[in-house]
Amino acid sequence: MTDQIQAAAQTWATKQSAAEGLTPLVGRLYRENDVLLTVYGRSLLNKSVTGIIKAHRYARHFDGAELDLAETLAIARQLSEMELGPSTVDLGRLAAAQRSTGGDLAVLLADQLAPALGQSAGDSDAPRDVVLYGFGRIGRLLARILIDRAGGTGLRLRAIVVRRGGEGDIVKRASLLRRDSVHGTFDGNIVVDEENETILANGTLIKVIYSNDPSQVDYTAHGIDDAIVVDNTGIWRDDEGLSRHLACPGASKVILTAPGKGSVKNIVYGVNSDAILPEDTVVSAASCTTNAITPVLKVIGDEFGVQNGHVETVHSFTNDQNLIDNYHKGSRRGRAAGLNMVLTETGAAKAVSKALPEFAGKLSGNAIRVPTPNVSMAVLNLNLERETTVDELNAFLRETSLNSSLRNQIDYIHSPEVVSTDFVGSKRAGIVDGLATIVDGKRAVVYVWYDNEFGYSCQVIRCVAQMAGLDMPSLPVMSA
Repeated sequence: MTDQIQAAAQTWATKQSAAEGLTPLVGRLYRENDVLLTVYGRSLLNKSVTGIIKAHRYARHFDGAELDLAETLAIARQLSEMELGPSTVDLGRLAAAQRSTGGDLAVLLADQLAPALGQSAGDSDAPRDVVLYGFGRIGRLLARILIDRAGGTGLRLRAIVVRRGGEGDIVKRASLLRRDSVHGTFDGNIVVDEENETILANGTLIKVIYSNDPSQVDYTAHGIDDAIVVDNTGIWRDDEGLSRHLACPGASKVILTAPGKGSVKNIVYGVNSDAILPEDTVVSAASCTTNAITPVLKVIGDEFGVQNGHVETVHSFTNDQNLIDNYHKGSRRGRAAGLNMVLTETGAAKAVSKALPEFAGKLSGNAIRVPTPNVSMAVLNLNLERETTVDELNAFLRETSLNSSLRNQIDYIHSPEVVSTDFVGSKRAGIVDGLATIVDGKRAVVYVWYDNEFGYSCQVIRCVAQMAGLDMPSLPVMSA
């Protein structure tokens, strides 16, 4: 028993040592080359030593064994000596490729990372200015993401635009950025300058601009130019309303964090993001639910065909609802959000067809708001074109989550223990719960968890990067 205890302690110490060696390489590659290192989609940036070890343990779900930190450390060291440009590099997949081929590591990396070779981050254009119009739940999470990635991504948060809420407004908004009841404390340092109306967060200087009208801001007066404005208010959803932002000097593009109306393109990143053209000035990132279900529906439709179906969303309450019973323009949303399940409508099912035209007229949908503050679930009840089994469908969805072009949108879990809070902070658009899958011939029921705040915000940032024309290949390249 003593030998086992000593062996366990030594193994842990070895892992700690390797993780400590990996930490500075992760930071340096990100700051100097704009290269984000991941392990099977799990980012290693700003992770603690224990967090890095846990990310390597996560690989057991895919390779059947815990990923050896010595392997990834050796790969990262070699990456630090290469002239890599902006990209996301998966150490887990590179390690698996190295084990399968057994060839020279340098040759393998040169082949697998070819799309990112030959251009350093310093050769790229200056970061694109980003303005957040509105600073609510999604706005503050977008700010956190942009600040966290300020060393790379080619995006730079320059300002937030809000209506003045009264005395001490900027201090209160900074406090809401600093502390969040759902997503925890901001990781870093925040300094407020009330006189100059700025917030300094981890070296990112953010100007707070007060305005009641999207067309009445001169961004150039604050040194902001060619900015992408992210409208988080949802007040304007059509091209005419959103184009009011473009009347502002210094603003060149607008993206809406809500479903767009009329001619506004509704984009689900990874599914129809190639529809964002250089000349587009106004697009929508659709809704959190649409982003969660559309990638899953696409791959199921491509593989098995979908005749029709129904989407039922079990959705956390939102700021649109009342804390206690009171008047609301909606039929049921006036009832106390923390005490009731509230049946309401959702346009997410119909909105799927805006990204996937082949689903037009095939899906119905409803939503039930429940007394939880974050993380929702979509239940996809589908009639397929061909028969399948639980094992076949789950194996397909699991493989898709690992080795497809939608691996950053679709996650997969097969655990009897998970509940909604386990998915707070998930960066994927949706997570398939394999143990809940039901199949009866051509009928399938698939359960998809999603962090309707943070997971959606990650999708929005991906769309913003696409609008900015940033090319961030995910390597090694996976099949479609």
